[in-house]
Amino acid sequence: MAGVIVGAAGSYVATSLTERSRWRRARAERWDQRRLDTYASYANALKHQINIAQRMGAARGFQHAVDPLDPEQGLTQLAEAEARRAAEWESVLLVGDAETIGAAREWHEAVWNVELYARGLKDDPAGWESAVRRMSRARDAFYALARRDLGISGPPPPSGNWPRVWQQQDGTD
Repeated sequence: MAGVIVGAAGSYVATSLTERSRWRRARAERWDQRRLDTYASYANALKHQINIAQRMGAARGFQHAVDPLDPEQGLTQLAEAEARRAAEWESVLLVGDAETIGAAREWHEAVWNVELYARGLKDDPAGWESAVRRMSRARDAFYALARRDLGISGPPPPSGNWPRVWQQQDGTD
């Protein structure tokens, strides 16, 4: 009788530990997927905002931006893009780790600085170039930390440099 009780208890403990481990693994996978979705949605919202700001900057004559957008039309689009980014930000705050949240904050603050040029509140071409480079570095930092938080090994892809190679004049015309 004691053997049956010990066997049943052992079986129960083994099954419980296996199920608990399976549940933890499934929960971790769900949260990893949720973080991936959140980080991707946030990045896409911010990239949309960047695109609008850069197009407005092109209309103001700043370099390394294409497809000019009339600043008056762009202001409405920029406000809508900021509202979307702010909504996505709340999800980042809920599921992100502290370092990734910090990098995301630095990225959107760098975008806000570019927006000052797009809105016409700043007009120094060298400042525009510096702001765009800072924004690019902040983006790279966000992606590196997001990848680390998601357990993706290896460095992120290299960032593009400004001006882009295809935008540089090679003098062979």
